[in-house]
Amino acid sequence: MMNIIQQLAKVLIEQRFRMTTAESCTGGLIAAHLTRLAGSSAWFDSAIITYSNQAKIRLLEVSGETLACHGAVSQQTAQEMVLGVVLLNEVEVGISVTGIAGPDGGSKEKPVGTVWIAWNIAPWNLLKTELFHFEGKRDEIRNQVVITALEGLLTLLKDTNSRKFKENLI
Repeated sequence: MMNIIQQLAKVLIEQRFRMTTAESCTGGLIAAHLTRLAGSSAWFDSAIITYSNQAKIRLLEVSGETLACHGAVSQQTAQEMVLGVVLLNEVEVGISVTGIAGPDGGSKEKPVGTVWIAWNIAPWNLLKTELFHFEGKRDEIRNQVVITALEGLLTLLKDTNSRKFKENLI
């Protein structure tokens, strides 16, 4: 995990990007891992934990209609969360996670382990969301979400970085 965070820090610093997180099912765990790295204040701005729907609406300006129509665990909510947290904190990069870590709260349509992760790299107009189905106990699911969210961001930053670099050479 620390290797991923170190790589992420390097890329963010190189790009002069700062990042933020909007966390629901992980309850701040992503931010906790990011700030384990000394010097993280150079690239990590803040985290907002929006566990309740009311907090998502109040702090991130997630639409009440989105929550009513699609639920808290949805692509639409994850997108609105990440866009809201990036805008609120005036940073370039954001991650949002919303899901069901269990052991309760799941349904046939959205079983325990269902998680939506969204990534936003604002200067590149990049917004990506992905649905995951993790397995295990509550803490195992939450840890899998953290790793997946950070690996996903690192991949996007590196891939987009490579494309932008190649485009500038042509």
